[in-house]
Parts: sequence; structure tokens; C-alpha cells
Amino acid sequence: MKHRTLGNLEVSSLGLGCMGMTGVYGSAVEKTQMIKLIHDAHDRGVTFFDTAEAYGPFANEELVGETLQPIRDKVVIATKFGFDIDLVTGARSGGTNSRPEHIRGVAEAALKRLRTDRIDLFYQHRVDPAVPIEDVAGAVKELIAEGKVKHFGLSEAGVQTIRRAHAIQPVTAVQSEYSLFWRGPEAELLPVLEELGIGFVPFSPLGAGFLTGKIDETTTFEKGDFRNMVPRFSPEARRANMALVEVIQGVADRKRATPAQVALAWLLAQKPWIVPIPGTTKLHRLEENLAAVDLLLSSEDLAEIADALSTIAVQGERLPEAVLKMTGL
Repeated sequence: MKHRTLGNLEVSSLGLGCMGMTGVYGSAVEKTQMIKLIHDAHDRGVTFFDTAEAYGPFANEELVGETLQPIRDKVVIATKFGFDIDLVTGARSGGTNSRPEHIRGVAEAALKRLRTDRIDLFYQHRVDPAVPIEDVAGAVKELIAEGKVKHFGLSEAGVQTIRRAHAIQPVTAVQSEYSLFWRGPEAELLPVLEELGIGFVPFSPLGAGFLTGKIDETTTFEKGDFRNMVPRFSPEARRANMALVEVIQGVADRKRATPAQVALAWLLAQKPWIVPIPGTTKLHRLEENLAAVDLLLSSEDLAEIADALSTIAVQGERLPEAVLKMTGL
């Protein structure tokens, strides 16, 4: 496995997004299977694992913590704070909460669930409009000074928020959606991250599965699957957006690769400080994704993809309206 650097944090070139292991895309998978999958990922060179208190809530951190405890010093664990979740019961208000005292409480609870003495990368999950970002960065800076947190991150934050936070406590990484299915970060976010020396961690690098070529307008998602609420995954949008998958499939056929591998290789080709975190619950998908690290797209391949993308308008918003309102603040 090759490695990349987020700020000054070295990680495997692909990480593993663990969110789906405890739900979100349908029912949670049996725990022992997911423990094995995480170990399989590490055996294949993955050192970067992504979780959050909100996934469950708490269940995902507990899974990751139990699984990685025996190899804790060989891995980098990223988790998140920022939603208004009761620290004891897990009850959620639906809003955000980045008050400094709450951040500290989340950190202390996460350390216990993760069975560790430090959080390698602590993201603000969503910007809290009620709390100045300077106060948020200051709270994390205190946790870093105490050794409980190693690096500060932001998720789905706007560029001015990133600049203000970075001035208080250097931001190591920003996590936001980015893929051939959603290229919004290219306009403003990526240039600012490059200027400031901040790494970028794209979530949903396979478009929540759409870019694998395994989903079409006839696909039925399980009850409880988040994609049932996403406009981009309506049958009509999927029908229109198949044009994008066909382009990726064409490149994949020529490269003797899969669409998922092309989509991930395309992301890796954009900047050397981009580290995607595809998620999966299946070993064969994990192996497929990791093989993308060794798939090199030529300048001709990239130009072909760019030319095709210029003629395709992806249909449907990437998130439900209420969730979109919490991004880019």
C-alpha cells in the first residue's frame, strides 16, 4: 500500500470509511464480520480508519475501538464531534452542538469507546452556526495540548470557516463529498486547501455506490437506506445519470479495471494530498477498491473523462435539503 500525507499526518493512500458497518445504507452487518473486514483492510495495508460518534450513535466508534485496540499504534483513527447528541443516552435533537464544553465531553467519551488514549484526527462533523469557529478551534487546541487529540479536522465547512479555524489551530484535513458524481469542491475548496497545506479526505468517493455500475433506475434500496431520501437517487435521476457511469465503464473496459477503480484512481490523480475513504462491508469490494491505488490513469484518460464530463449535467441534489443546509457554512 502506498502512503500519502494529510497536512503532516501520514496515512495509507486509501482509508476505510466505517460508517456503513453499523447501518445508514440499510441494516447493520453482523459484528464479527465487520471486525474481520477491518482486520482484512489493515492486513492489506490500510492504516486510516474513519468513524464518528453520530454513526449509531456510538455503535460505530465502539466497533472500531474494539477491533483496532490490538493494533492501535499501527493505525490512524479519525472520529468526529459536532451534532447535538446526548453524551450518555445518545438521544439526538437533529441540530448541531459545538460548544467547547460539549466538544470536550465528546472527546472524553470517544476515547473510552475507541479504547485509546488519543484521537488521531478529530473533525468537527458540521459547522455550528451558533458557536464561533474560533471557539471550536480553541477547544480542540486545548485537547491537542493535553495530548488527547493529535490533529484537527473540519467536515463540509466553507472556505472562510476553514481560514478562520486554521488561524487558531492548524487544520490537518478537511472532509467533504467529492467524486466524479459531485465535483463541487473544485471551484473554491481545493485551491484554498492547497494554499494552506491542508489535506483533503473525500467521503462518498464512489457516489454512495452509484459509480460502481451496480446501481441503475430499477435498483430497490432496503428500508432505512439513506439513499431513499437523496434526490440524486430517485429513479428519474438515476436514469439520467447513467450517462456518467457509461463514460467511466468505457475507460474501465480499456484499462481492464472496474468502474469503481477508475473512479478512485481519478480522485487520486487530482492531487497528491487527497485520500479517499470508500466504505464497504464486503471483502471483495475492499480488495477491488484497494487495487485502485495501482491503477494509473494517463493524461489521455483524464482528458477523455474531462471532455465527457463537460457534456453531462448530473441530475438531483447530492443530499436531502435539510442536510444540505448544514454544509458549506
